[in-house]
Amino acid sequence: MPLPRTFEESCHNDSAVRDLPDVKDMTPEELERFVAFTGKEGYRSRQIMKWVYRFGVRSFEEMTDLSKAFRQELKGLARISELEIRKVQTSKDGTKKVLFRLEDGLHVESVLIPGKRHRTLCVSTQAGCRMGCRFCLTGRGGFKRNLRVSEITDQITVCRFRLPEGKEIDNIVMMGMGEPLDNYENVVKAVSVISSDWGLAVSNRKITVSTCGVVPMIERLSNDAQVNLAVSLNATDDKTRANLMPVGRLYPLKDLLGACRKYQMPRRRRITFEYILMDGINSSVGDAEKLAGLLRGLRCKINLIAFNEYPESEFRSPPAEAVEAFRSYLIKKGFTAILRASKGSDILAACGQLSAVERGDGG
Repeated sequence: MPLPRTFEESCHNDSAVRDLPDVKDMTPEELERFVAFTGKEGYRSRQIMKWVYRFGVRSFEEMTDLSKAFRQELKGLARISELEIRKVQTSKDGTKKVLFRLEDGLHVESVLIPGKRHRTLCVSTQAGCRMGCRFCLTGRGGFKRNLRVSEITDQITVCRFRLPEGKEIDNIVMMGMGEPLDNYENVVKAVSVISSDWGLAVSNRKITVSTCGVVPMIERLSNDAQVNLAVSLNATDDKTRANLMPVGRLYPLKDLLGACRKYQMPRRRRITFEYILMDGINSSVGDAEKLAGLLRGLRCKINLIAFNEYPESEFRSPPAEAVEAFRSYLIKKGFTAILRASKGSDILAACGQLSAVERGDGG
C-alpha cells in the first residue's frame, strides 16, 4: 500500500509543505510506514494514534511521550486536521444534529441519537449524494465530493471530545449524507481507523455501513471490512424501486439480494433491510407479502420507517394502522420487523432529511 502522494511529495519538495498530508487520512498501516520513513520505531505510530483518537489532541506539541526533536520533525512533515462545528441543534426527543464545515467551505451533518443503553452517531460519507433517490432530501442538493478518511472519522472524534454526551458514543452507522459504497476506498480506510485498538476502538459489530444497493461494492465489502450491512430496499419490484431509486436501474433486485445472500458476517449477525413506507407507493399488505417472499430464507431483520416528511416533499407517511398492518404481516411470517422511531424529525435530522444547509451563512 503506497504512502499518500502528498506525503511523498512533501518529503522531497519544500513547495508542497502547505499541502502537508493529514495524519487522520492515514490508516494504521500507512501511519506506521510514515513513521518508518522518519527512521523511528513502529510503535511510535501507535503513540501518535493514541494521542489523536484517544485524547483528541490538535497538535504534535501535545504528544508529550514523543521527544521534542521528533515532534518538531513531525510538524514539518504532516498536520492534524479537525472539522469545525458550525451549529448543534437539539430535538425535543434528545437527538442532536451537528453541522460541520469542511476546509473547502462545504458542509456535512452528523446525527447523535440517544438510546436506552448507548448512543449512536450517524455519520456522513459524502458532501451531497449522486444517487438521486426521489424521497431523500440530501440528494436534492446534488453531489459535491467524496469525504476524505479524516472527514469521516473526525465526525466521531470531534463529537466525542467537543460534545457533553460524546464519550457515550459506542455505535457508528454510516447512514448520513451520501452513499458509503460510492466512496468505497475512503470508507474502508475509515473503518480500519474506527475499529483499530489504537484508533477509535469501536468494535466491528458496532459499525454499520448502509447502501442503497451498489452490488459490486457489497461483494467487495464482505472481504475488506467485517462490518454490519444495511440495505435500503424500499420496494418489492424492479419497476417501483427504479422509479424511487435510480440505482435500481443498474442493479435489479435479483442481483442485489443475490449479493446480500453471499455477504459474509459472523453467524449471530444479520443483514438489516431498511424499508421506508410511503403512502400509496409501497405500504400495502400486498407489498408486505411480496417483501416476505423476496427475503425468505435470508438471515435478516427489517427496519420499517414511516416516511419522514419535509417541506415540498412529494411523498406522504402512511396512516398508523397501515404501518402496523404491514409490520404484523411480516411478524406472522417469522421475520424480525421493527418499526424504527424517527428521531429528530422536528429538526430535519431523521432518515432522509439531512441537507447540510447553514442558514444565513451561504451553506
